[in-house]
Amino acid sequence: MIKTLSFIPKWTLLAPVVGWALFAAYMATNSPHILAALGLSLFGCVLAAVHHAEVIAHKVGEPFGTLLFAVAVTIIEVGLIVSIKLAGGEGTEGLARDTVMAAIMIILNGVIGLCLLLGGLRHGEQAYLQTGVSAALATLAALSIITLVLPNYVTTIPGPLFAPAQLAFVGTVSLVLYATFVLVQTIRHREYFLPDELEPSTTEPTQAPLPSDRLTMISGLFLLVSLVAVVWIAKTLAPTVEGLVALAGAPKAIVGVIIAGLVLLPEGIAAVRAARANRLQTSLNLALGSALATIGLTIPVVAGLALIFDWNLALGLNPTNTVLLLLTLLVSTLSLSTGRTTVMQGALHLVLFAVFLFMLIVP
Repeated sequence: MIKTLSFIPKWTLLAPVVGWALFAAYMATNSPHILAALGLSLFGCVLAAVHHAEVIAHKVGEPFGTLLFAVAVTIIEVGLIVSIKLAGGEGTEGLARDTVMAAIMIILNGVIGLCLLLGGLRHGEQAYLQTGVSAALATLAALSIITLVLPNYVTTIPGPLFAPAQLAFVGTVSLVLYATFVLVQTIRHREYFLPDELEPSTTEPTQAPLPSDRLTMISGLFLLVSLVAVVWIAKTLAPTVEGLVALAGAPKAIVGVIIAGLVLLPEGIAAVRAARANRLQTSLNLALGSALATIGLTIPVVAGLALIFDWNLALGLNPTNTVLLLLTLLVSTLSLSTGRTTVMQGALHLVLFAVFLFMLIVP
């Protein structure tokens, strides 16, 4: 997953410290120059958080490692959604929907497409365990349709909203499905998700030395510091981000893409690096695990907060995104149905990702 764990890069320790320092300075001065620097520090804090999560993930091993990695990224995502929701008030009803949809498109089409394309270009044909991937895709399809398509067809109240009872039920079902998948992935059928002899030839070592207990504790501490920094900095930057999107005349769904892209960038890089090293199983574990966590954890948390604070939560997709979601799930099921991949599947997923972005800008 990472090349070396024998030391902690200094930037991963400095980034959250600098972020907190800039946050305190902005609270004291309200300087626009500090606000700009604060925006840059947000990226540093996200990258630092994911690095420390990666260290801990490597310590606990697969498949717990990729699970922990996905949960850490989801915490950041939920924090960003809630922060912008609290700062934005009215007009942010569809933020969670837009973020989850963007995350699914980025992961299934952008990240997986890039992994399959670059891995195929470098190694010709790559292999993975079909059993685990099929279980993940089936769970992802059920979660996606229940949370993002079904709201448009309920009749208790007009879509794209769930009634409170429906929202509570869907949030619970999403959590149950995700918990069941985690049980299968980590306990009942771990072997379905473990890279083995399918990945014999790599261009870099498959296993890096395990970090020490002391290194793991330090990473755990700075992971917490980084996550909290991300949430508070995002809440501070939220009005500025929404203002810039409105000034550019871009659709509000762009904010969801920005959130999803920000939190998934480091994990996407890790997945692509694993694919180029001929460790496609690890790439798919990372990508599909993130997609499942995005829905299975984000939706229940946001739904719970919406019920507690009486927020309007619009989850139903518009017709264009509904078609793209269904097409993506169909193509993903077909392209990952054989246990082996080539550049063809990668190119196909990347084209679908380009269609999503284009239709977002030119609806």
